Amino acid sequence: METDNALVLVVEDEAEIAEIVTAYLEREGFRSISAADGKTGLDLHKTLKPDMVLHDVGLPGSDGWDVLSEIRRHGNTPVIMITALDKDIDKLQALRIGADDYVVKPFNPVEVVARVRAVLRRAAGNSASRIVRVGALRIDPDSHLASVVDAESGVLLHLNLTLTEYRLLVHMAAAPMRVFGRGELVDACLSGGDALDRTVDSHISKLRRKLADAGIDDMPSGVRGVGYRLLAVK
Repeated sequence: METDNALVLVVEDEAEIAEIVTAYLEREGFRSISAADGKTGLDLHKTLKPDMVLHDVGLPGSDGWDVLSEIRRHGNTPVIMITALDKDIDKLQALRIGADDYVVKPFNPVEVVARVRAVLRRAAGNSASRIVRVGALRIDPDSHLASVVDAESGVLLHLNLTLTEYRLLVHMAAAPMRVFGRGELVDACLSGGDALDRTVDSHISKLRRKLADAGIDDMPSGVRGVGYRLLAVK
């Protein structure tokens, strides 16, 4: 992940603070976009897939804890929380849920930008360990490759996946036992011209066939009336 030109999503309901933070970010070479409430922030996170999220705890609608929990359900986007709460228990709560850093108001925007850069560099440094393993399945986000470990030889068999099949596999591999609804998979993984619930079934069927050919059966697994999970319940 390159820290320069990274896209930072700022979720802050105080317009003046949001303007100051985004101005300092852009002055330092980052791209930025802002949202004034949790729901809008989550929608932008889903559609734009920013490199970093910087958000307040006290948001209207979905509060900052809900926003952080939802972001963590869908991936590992680096998150820095900004809040007026300075109690240790609040900081521990943020870190427990999955925040990468925590900034207390009032703050120096120069410090916030420095922390953004530090967290992004740390995330980039950890990229080598980001290979996702689900049973015999291996997904390397940096190489954009999905492979299966052959049970007999131990050799990696690379899967020839379409972009949509790869996106579906990566999305579900983040939470292998979670059931994903068709609508969610459409929003997260399919392009606009391909965005129909019934189209998901076709992509999943082709993905399942390619995995079966590589020695992995019944993945992804269908859940009647709901959607799909990556791993079947035994």
